[in-house]
Amino acid sequence: MVRLSVNVNKIATLRNSRIPPEAQGGYAGVPSMQRAIETCLAAGAPGITVHPREDQRHITPADVRLAARLVDPVRDRVELNIEGDPRPELLALVHEVRPHQLTLVPVRPGELTSEAGWPADTPRGWLGKVISDAQRDGIRVSLFVDPDPDAIRWAATMGADRVELYTEPFAHAFRQGATAAEYAMAPYQAAAELAHELGLGINAGHDLDLANLVLFRTLSHLDEVSIGHALIGEAVFDGLEVVVRRYLEVLAGEPVPAVPMK
Repeated sequence: MVRLSVNVNKIATLRNSRIPPEAQGGYAGVPSMQRAIETCLAAGAPGITVHPREDQRHITPADVRLAARLVDPVRDRVELNIEGDPRPELLALVHEVRPHQLTLVPVRPGELTSEAGWPADTPRGWLGKVISDAQRDGIRVSLFVDPDPDAIRWAATMGADRVELYTEPFAHAFRQGATAAEYAMAPYQAAAELAHELGLGINAGHDLDLANLVLFRTLSHLDEVSIGHALIGEAVFDGLEVVVRRYLEVLAGEPVPAVPMK
């Protein structure tokens, strides 16, 4: 079954809207990041994702350390995935907590969220060392890429273990109807087949939700999806544990639940 990694960034976003990270001190804030992660684990989530950005607008270093502590007792069945750009302070944190997976994501100045994968002409030098250093610490490395053959081949030459396919274009097409969605799946299928041939595992994420996941879960060789925004949005109305279980059911092959999607 395709694994679900729950991205808990939006829990931190809500908390930080009331208490800025630099002012939190010893107060954990509301909603509680610890309770959110524990709820995901209780619901059966096999993965937790955190993406600490440089401006700490959601996940903070303290959140990363908390997530690592909570996952550690169950790390044989639950994986911690840290996403982010390879800046020195993030890499130091990664090597400190040693997650199961490091997903390296390019960052564009001023972006609200990730907008594209790594360009296929990104030089190997510095990034290759980041990858090999993480792997020496037993950390699996995934590179965030567009569903483009050149990007997949580049990821393989970089020595990555997996790619994470950027799925916003698919999600956008899905909203246009069934024909557009099926057409949009074609480059993802081709990318997945090529990645598999080159020995890469396949993750995916960005704007996936209960509705479009029913189609996207059919992608060949898909190992893991990372989902945060839609999942947390639905949890506002129906509860985090309930919604995590819905996503697990869909990934297990169940039809999309009969719940409002707007």
